[in-house]
Amino acid sequence: MELEEIIKGCIKNNASSQKALYAMFARKMMGICYRYVKSREAAEDVLQEAFIDIFAKIKSYRGEGSFEGWIRRITVGHAIANFRKEIKQNNHFVDIDEVEHSLHSYNQIIESISAGELVELINSLPDGFRIVLNLYSIEGYSHKEIGEMLKITESSSRSQLTRAKKALEKVLRNNATLAIHEQRSI
Repeated sequence: MELEEIIKGCIKNNASSQKALYAMFARKMMGICYRYVKSREAAEDVLQEAFIDIFAKIKSYRGEGSFEGWIRRITVGHAIANFRKEIKQNNHFVDIDEVEHSLHSYNQIIESISAGELVELINSLPDGFRIVLNLYSIEGYSHKEIGEMLKITESSSRSQLTRAKKALEKVLRNNATLAIHEQRSI
C-alpha cells in the first residue's frame, strides 16, 4: 500500500490502514518516545497515546510538508505532555541553574561509544537536561520554542542544554578513564 492510500484509509477509520500506518512509523516514533522517558513501558504508553491522537487528527493533515514530520510533531508533543504530567505528579522540577558543573570538553570520547551506549547515557541525565537536549539537538526546536513548551525561559533552556552537554562529557570522560585503567591492568 502507498502512503497516500494508507492515509485515505485512516481518514475513513479503516483498521487495516491504521495497522499499516502504525507498522510503517511505530518503530521510529518509539525511538523518539524513548528519548523523553526513562522506561520502555512509559515510552510504549506515550507511543500509544500519540497514535490515538494521530488517528483522531489525521483528517487535519493537509499534505503540506512531510507526513513523517507531522507524525513526529504529534509524538514529541505527547512526550512533552507526559513529562509535564510527571513533574506535576512528583511535584518537583530540578532547576538546572542550581546544578553546578565544572567540566572540560572531550569530543573524541564520543566517537568511541556505540549509539546504544549514547542513548543510555542520555537517558541517565536529569530530566530537564535530557528533555532540552532532545528537543534542541535532535528534534531541532529553538530555545524559544523549548521555553514555551516546557514553560521555562529561553536562557534556562540554553543553560540546561549547555549543562546537559557538560554532564555527558563528564560521564564520557569517566568512562574513558575507566577503560584506560582496565586496558593497563590486562
